[in-house]
Order: sequence, then C-alpha cells, then structure tokens
Amino acid sequence: MFITLDLESEEPIYTQLKHQIIAGIAKKELSPGEALPSVRSLASDLGINLHTVNKAYQQLKQEGFILIHRQKGVVINPDGVAKADDAYWTDLTVKLRPLIAEAVCRDVTKEDFQKLCSQIYTEFQPKE
Repeated sequence: MFITLDLESEEPIYTQLKHQIIAGIAKKELSPGEALPSVRSLASDLGINLHTVNKAYQQLKQEGFILIHRQKGVVINPDGVAKADDAYWTDLTVKLRPLIAEAVCRDVTKEDFQKLCSQIYTEFQPKE
C-alpha cells in the first residue's frame, strides 16, 4: 500500500494516515493478519514524527482495525473489523449530520449528494 500525506492540509497527519490505512483495508489492499511497518519504520519512511504514527496506530487499535503485539508487531486485525452496531450507526449519523447540513446550505441537492456518496462507495467495491 502506498501512503501519501499532504503536509499542507488542515487535516492532521495522523488522521490522514489513519484514513489511508482504513481505505487500504476497505479496498482489500491490506488483508487480515497482514503486518504493517513498525511505528519507527513507518515514521522514518514517511519522514514524520514517530508520535504521529503512534497516535494513528493507537486510534486504529481502539477502533478494532489493527492489533499491536509485542512480538508480532502491528497487524491488520485477523478477525476483520467488527460489523456495524448501534453505536457505530449513532457515530456515523453524528459525523454525517454536519456534512449534510453544509451541503444543504450550499444548495447541493439530495440526489447529487447521494450520487457523490454512491461514487465514493464504488471506489471501495471489488473490481470485476
């Protein structure tokens, strides 16, 4: 998996890193049980602070995307990511609400918003 970071973005680097790893899992570029680079190694490869990588890894661990073993290192959760439960749906609603509100304020139609969501969702579907 190739990671690219925008150091000029307003989005924090650890968030960009976290999102790219999640996208790699969603696109099946990263498989359950697959090893990720160590914190030091990835920080060195990307030219960023190791605390930044550690923060991304810790959040991914808390959300169930990765496991961190003392001997095995960092691996994609071999059991896969937990399926959406009520708490996930609540969190998703909280995250989407302001995005939809802003879209409405900018006269984005419901159809155009749904079309965009569908196009993005398609990026994560297996290629046939």
